[in-house]
Amino acid sequence: MVKKLKNYCATVGNGILFFLIFFLLLCSKSTHAQSRTIETAGDVLLFTLPATALTTSLIIKDYEGTWQFAKSALLNQAVTIGLKYATGKSRPYNNGERAFPSGHTSTTFQSAAYIQKRYGWKFGIPAYALAGFTGYSRMNAKMHDGWDVLAGALIGIGSSYLFTSPYQKEHMELTFASDADSISIGFRYKF
Repeated sequence: MVKKLKNYCATVGNGILFFLIFFLLLCSKSTHAQSRTIETAGDVLLFTLPATALTTSLIIKDYEGTWQFAKSALLNQAVTIGLKYATGKSRPYNNGERAFPSGHTSTTFQSAAYIQKRYGWKFGIPAYALAGFTGYSRMNAKMHDGWDVLAGALIGIGSSYLFTSPYQKEHMELTFASDADSISIGFRYKF
C-alpha cells in the first residue's frame, strides 16, 4: 500500500511539474516559428491521443473499453459538429467559420477522459496535460478563443464520462461441472 501511495504521489508530482513548465511556456512570448511548431504539435496530438487510447485498448484485449471509446467518440463528434453548424461562430482574427466549440480540443479531451476513467489517474494526468496543450495550441494559432476551447474540453470529457467505466481485469471465476454421479461448483479468485 505504501509503495502504491509513493508511486501515486510521484505521478501527481510529475504532473504538477509538467503543468508548471506548461504554464511558464504559456506566459512567454513566442516567435512565429514557435507558434507554427506549437500549432503543428497540437495537430499531431489530434490524431495521436485518440489513436493511443484506442490502440492500447485493443492491444490489452479490452474490447469492452474499445466499444466504450467508440461510443463516446461518436457522441463527441456529433455534438461538436452539430454545435459548430448550429452556432456558426466566426473564428478570431477572421480565420474562418465554425469556431465553437474547438474540435481539436473536444477530441483530445474525450481521449484523455477515456484514458483517465478507464485506466486511472496514473495515465490520465499525462493525457490531460497533452489535451490541455492541444487547447493551448488552438488559441496560440488564433483559431479559437478560450470559450471555444473550454466548451470543447467539457464536451469531450462529458462524452467519455457518459460511456466509460473503470477497467476491471477478471479476478473471479465460477465453474460448474456435472456427470452422472456428482455435481461440482467451484470458485477461484486470482490476486
